[in-house]
Amino acid sequence: MAKSATGKWVSRVGASGGSKAYKKERPSNYYAVLILIVVLGLASTVLARYDYQHPASAASGTPPAVGTTWFAALSVDACGESLPYIKSDASSSIYGIKTLTDNVIEVSPISSADSGNHATLAQYGVETPGLVLGSTELAIPTAAGTANSATTYKNGELCPGKGKSKYPNKAAQVVYAYWDSFAQKKPILTTNPASIHFVQDLRVTMAFVPKGVTPAPPSTTTVNAMVQYQAASATTTTTTPISVTTTTTAGATTTTTPTTTTTPTTTTTATG
Repeated sequence: MAKSATGKWVSRVGASGGSKAYKKERPSNYYAVLILIVVLGLASTVLARYDYQHPASAASGTPPAVGTTWFAALSVDACGESLPYIKSDASSSIYGIKTLTDNVIEVSPISSADSGNHATLAQYGVETPGLVLGSTELAIPTAAGTANSATTYKNGELCPGKGKSKYPNKAAQVVYAYWDSFAQKKPILTTNPASIHFVQDLRVTMAFVPKGVTPAPPSTTTVNAMVQYQAASATTTTTTPISVTTTTTAGATTTTTPTTTTTPTTTTTATG
């Protein structure tokens, strides 16, 4: 059977390995691709070697991790007046960031949704029924966890009149003040609750105040309660083996007796 014209052409190209013209016209990015493959291969090798030599740093992430328990102190300031404590939801098992008594926040992540970089004040708002934390709106829920128009504040609204607030009839705005440690005297101010990442001993005030007003920190009662929660959580019970050696006429016999030691953490009471 005679070969077709197409078949003859394919045979010629296969036998010659391509024309000289084709070889001369090889794409200019051919060598760039080869270099890129080599560079990526070297980078992968270096990274793998680093991960092997530094397993702890490679596996570490941003705290708090699931299983961690931290505590923070909270306050809500509306035109210079502290609002009642947010209702405790300590019994809730579906959230990792929740309110305890005396406006203490427990940060005990249960999933990636509220651990690491997601453990923020904004996430606390998500996990607290009825609480709305925004850059222009602050809504504090009722004891039943439902919306409450009386404690819902939006930028530009006026504070209550004389005798009902510290800043009567002044336009106010939502702001969040926080202190990362007891040593910090001046708070950091922000309008973005997602930028406030929980740390141990965090104090935070969610406020609706006139521009230029710096909110006060959480009360001494709340801070002391936070410290007490920390002390209770940090108290550990450990078992330490103590070896007691006795000698008999037939030889030496060693007996190990475990001793249980309870180590409480010293409670520090914050004042001021």
